[in-house]
Amino acid sequence: MTALLSDWDTPFELPPFDRIETADFAPAFDVAFAEARANISAIADNPAAPTFANTIEALEQADATLDRVGGVFFNLASAHTSPEIQALQRDLAPRFAAFRSEVMLNSALFRRVDDLMRDRAKLGLSAEQDRVLELTHRMFVRAGARLEGADRERLAEIMGRLATLGTAFSQNVLSDESNWSMALAEADLDGLPQDLIDAAAAAAAELGQEGHVITTSRSLIMPFLAASQRRDLREQAFAAWTSRGARGGETDNGAIVAETLALRKERAALLGYDSFAAFKLEPEMAARPDAVHDLLSAVWTPARDAALRDAEALTELMQADGINDALAPWDWAYYAEKLRQQTFDFDAAEVKPYFQLDAMIEAAFDVAARLFGLNFRPLDVPLYHPDARAWEVRDGDRHMGVFIGDYFARPSKRSGAWCSRFRDQSRIDGQDVRPIVLNVCNFAKPPAGKPALLTYDDARTLFHEFGHALHGLLSDVTYASISGTSVARDFVELPSQLYEHWLSVPDILKTYARHAETGEALPDALLAKLEAAENFGQGFATVEYVASAMVDLAFHSGPVPQDPMARQREVLAELGMPDAIVMRHATPHFQHVFSGDGYSSGYYSYMWSEVMDADAFAAFEETGDPFDPAMAAKLRQHIYSAGGSREASELYTAFRGAMPGVEALLRQRGLDRAA
Repeated sequence: MTALLSDWDTPFELPPFDRIETADFAPAFDVAFAEARANISAIADNPAAPTFANTIEALEQADATLDRVGGVFFNLASAHTSPEIQALQRDLAPRFAAFRSEVMLNSALFRRVDDLMRDRAKLGLSAEQDRVLELTHRMFVRAGARLEGADRERLAEIMGRLATLGTAFSQNVLSDESNWSMALAEADLDGLPQDLIDAAAAAAAELGQEGHVITTSRSLIMPFLAASQRRDLREQAFAAWTSRGARGGETDNGAIVAETLALRKERAALLGYDSFAAFKLEPEMAARPDAVHDLLSAVWTPARDAALRDAEALTELMQADGINDALAPWDWAYYAEKLRQQTFDFDAAEVKPYFQLDAMIEAAFDVAARLFGLNFRPLDVPLYHPDARAWEVRDGDRHMGVFIGDYFARPSKRSGAWCSRFRDQSRIDGQDVRPIVLNVCNFAKPPAGKPALLTYDDARTLFHEFGHALHGLLSDVTYASISGTSVARDFVELPSQLYEHWLSVPDILKTYARHAETGEALPDALLAKLEAAENFGQGFATVEYVASAMVDLAFHSGPVPQDPMARQREVLAELGMPDAIVMRHATPHFQHVFSGDGYSSGYYSYMWSEVMDADAFAAFEETGDPFDPAMAAKLRQHIYSAGGSREASELYTAFRGAMPGVEALLRQRGLDRAA
């Protein structure tokens, strides 16, 4: 029997990575699908009257083996893939979609759920059980359970095709990322900080090449764009970064995007909605497309005004260098870094040696200890890649779960940073199932024997993803379907974005921001510069983000665009997008939106959550103590531990007393000040 299907006698029942072969997955999935289908049939065909236990709780556990095998496979598909894994992933996408349609469109099964929903007031359910019943019923209805005949069959076809398209989109982007690199001659290294030179050497070694290369890893290409004196090389690197998914040939995502948008529109129409955005946003905090548009519009104008002021200053710097062209997107980061140095006497390269990866991990752990009483013990266990590492997480004597960190970029890993899980928390049937949570980043790997150094933004990313991890690790609910990050899409970013604030707490910086060579703490003068410069460039950052969110919303709110790239250009023109700024995620590589529908019509959610995170951290500031015990206890109870056990607005209000307005966000980004 494959190790995937046997009992895992490993520490904390971690996946036995050292005994799992790629060839094991296909037969394991066959067994898991068959088992799940048999369990679903047993629930649907049960002659006994429906009860919460024999229907809803049974559904919670029906696909346990499929979830376990899939948890291993899909994490590998994102973090350490191979041609064999990618081929199987393409095969599995329509199989998973078909299985979900079978379940959601099973008339007998839905009838049982519908009967329970109708009689919910008489069932004597706990508040959590009532919430799970409500969400389960809503899931069936939104998946088309009330459709009949040809409409039901067509919806199943659409879902299968969308799954295939999403997988192809993601694999195309990864292919473009993996197959591009730019070799640097010795003269091309002039002006680059030593840590970037070291990272470029390590990237070359990873590719089996001599010398130095720049790849499309964000932790390589972004510092290069900010530091390289060679405008022609910056243009070349920027073109590679922004053309992912749009280079023609087999990996071009243009046709995939067009078909995806058309199918999403058709899906929404079958379910009775005017647009996919209206369908998608209904269960979220925002609820309606116009509410999202209003939020983004409120931020756009002050952000654009700030960005245009910066563009004028950057153009002056460029002209002082003897370049009389218009400011281009590949010029922005380079001259913005120069402007920041002039304005604040602040050099990012001067700060970077103080942000060692290992120290920042310890800083994130220390914040969790001071807020929530958690401690982290390193584990010596087999994992899926040598760069990954694991810790047991404890709250006093209680085992809370296992945290896995996988921090370095490699060709087998998709770009970006994310949080995932191998197992969710639950307590069903009295079992205390603790989670296994994974953070994946793409920091530049240093040469052997040298410390991994992060930019301040990298450190924020680490804290952000660890905030998601804590949302899973601190989860304290009965049912896996509402545990951890199983919350409204525009609420899920609150715990992660909020956690970023503790990185900049002076005590944390003074303790953990220490020079890689001397061990010296971050000097007060440099800390003051860092704090003064923290909101520098927020016009640019907000514009590139809001533009992406506006394009996402436009794609899914109106008519299906025949030419998505033309529609993208129209939206940006309507916004008055500055010429020297591009979308953070252009359509052909907008994985949040097109590698699946998790963030489709939902990229705005980072900003929706930021409205709350600015207000939530203010709650600590008002106490005068960023680790105030009473406030931390409320944060844990109502935000980090509650999962989806209540509506998101109820949870936030229970913590803070009221929902905030957009003003908190504008203050946080420094966009509330007049020009």
